[in-house]
Amino acid sequence: MARYFIEVAYMGARYSGFQVQDKTLTVQSEIDRGISVLMREPVETTGSSRTDAGVHARQNFLHFDLEKPLHPQFVYKMNAILPPDIVVRGVYPVADDLHSRFAATGRSYEYTLYTSKDPFLRDRGYFYPYRLDMGLLQEAAGILMEYVDFSTFSKRNTQVKTFNCTIRESVWREEDGRIVYNVSANRFLRGMVRGMVGTMLRVGRERLSVEGFRAAIEGRDCTLADFAVPPQGLSLMRVHYPEGVLGKSL
Repeated sequence: MARYFIEVAYMGARYSGFQVQDKTLTVQSEIDRGISVLMREPVETTGSSRTDAGVHARQNFLHFDLEKPLHPQFVYKMNAILPPDIVVRGVYPVADDLHSRFAATGRSYEYTLYTSKDPFLRDRGYFYPYRLDMGLLQEAAGILMEYVDFSTFSKRNTQVKTFNCTIRESVWREEDGRIVYNVSANRFLRGMVRGMVGTMLRVGRERLSVEGFRAAIEGRDCTLADFAVPPQGLSLMRVHYPEGVLGKSL
């Protein structure tokens, strides 16, 4: 039995999230179907990171096990089988006990706003034609790095043992008519990035003070956060693994 990591990217608009669910279309279900068709046997993958309905990924990973040899044209054949909004970037043989989720050391996300009507960003960003104070946005982004407990930005009904996360990057950037938030952390909670973005936008529009933002974080209550930003602005950009874990793609 050999284990492989598969690197994928996708547009999430058509899917009810990443993870396999009963009687609904998901990214993982399409990938499982593709591998099973190609290898002519049932194959179930395990994902490194779950994304919500409508959220995109520039990079995500899954792992799967096979007894027989991998198809020699695996990447090419998979991309022929998969729908146009999912692409396989590579497949990597790994150690038998390497887990795509638990071996990851961090993840990076990006949330994109665009301030002028742009049909080319409609499915990849959040149209937000409002005045924002970039200084206040940056201040709020910096404040997030001072905290570890992010209970406030976790949606309810999530089964986690701890709400602690270590944020390594939290910054807003203006570029080509877009306002982009980049955040990296060792782990993320369910709805965390959208909750942080929505609440920071309230700060940027001066509807929530910086002191109120701190109080919301320290309140550890998800009703103090604003999760009402749409999924299409969010992309999982990278899943981080220790150097040397992934070799060259087959």
